[in-house]
Amino acid sequence: MSQSHPYRSQIAPVPAGSSRPLWSVMIPTYNCANYLQETLASVLAQDPGRELMQIEVVDDCSTQDDPEAIVRALAGDRVSFYRQPRNVGHIQNFNTCLQRSRGRLIHLLHGDDLVLPGFYRQLQAGFDRQPEIGAAFSRHAFIDEQSNWTQLSGLERSQSGVLNNWLERIAVRQLIQTPSIVVRREVYEQLGGFDRRMKCWGEDWEMWVRIAAQYPVWYEAQPLALYRQRATSLTGNTIRTGENIQDFRQAIEIVKDYLPTPTATALNRNALQNYARYGLSTAENFIKAKDRAAAIAQIRAALACHFSLSTIPLLLKLSLKAVNRELSSKLTLDRFANL
Repeated sequence: MSQSHPYRSQIAPVPAGSSRPLWSVMIPTYNCANYLQETLASVLAQDPGRELMQIEVVDDCSTQDDPEAIVRALAGDRVSFYRQPRNVGHIQNFNTCLQRSRGRLIHLLHGDDLVLPGFYRQLQAGFDRQPEIGAAFSRHAFIDEQSNWTQLSGLERSQSGVLNNWLERIAVRQLIQTPSIVVRREVYEQLGGFDRRMKCWGEDWEMWVRIAAQYPVWYEAQPLALYRQRATSLTGNTIRTGENIQDFRQAIEIVKDYLPTPTATALNRNALQNYARYGLSTAENFIKAKDRAAAIAQIRAALACHFSLSTIPLLLKLSLKAVNRELSSKLTLDRFANL
């Protein structure tokens, strides 16, 4: 079992004598019941039976819908349901999922995401072929609110197999979406749960880097998971205030300790540059939406990550696209007043 850590829940081993299925599909939910039926259906279509797969919905005390009703109507008692006694936030809800799991392989599947046919069979094959791996993930696609594919993730290698130099690659940007990855339960037992220092963003990326620093990771080249991007996410308070980039800065500082000493500084710098660019890109979306305050918050957070000659063209591009001269002037004055 992992050593005690002030910001990570301990994931205790499954008690002796408990039934141990191969799979635990743990589905955290919060006010997303309108997508839950589609999510559950994608799992149940691949269900190998109770002896091999635990399926449980863990609800963070939803206030706008009734996910238990969806579970019962679709799956009866085949899918377990647990409701938090109070809202604990998504990171602690993730940790509750890990603690309640009994399977040897854990799949965290957001209540609005999906898996494609063959997901469990093909990722299980990776664990069977390479018993030393700590996790396996597939290529994923992004979908919109109507489940239309909008983008496909990059190809990490042309054929499925264990990734080379994976730590150096995952340490500089988020390349995995949670519904696409499966982790051995014993890995969580050794490394602990998701880190609570991040408020809303980056806790999954920090975990994938933590795992990569300790274990080989398998990659399935076929897209087998769908990650939903909802339009409302752009207007979320944490993005509008720049807290998303602040969380990633926190995560970048944490993962620096996981990296090999000779390359840690360079990888850390690359990560900061990548998330500065991400913040500026998000700011551009806010400018298009005529949300000046959110654009300014994203730019300030991005420049706190990294400011160099490489960011100046992006800043000029944003200034040209600003909805009026006031925004353009404010961005320039705010930045250079603090140099």
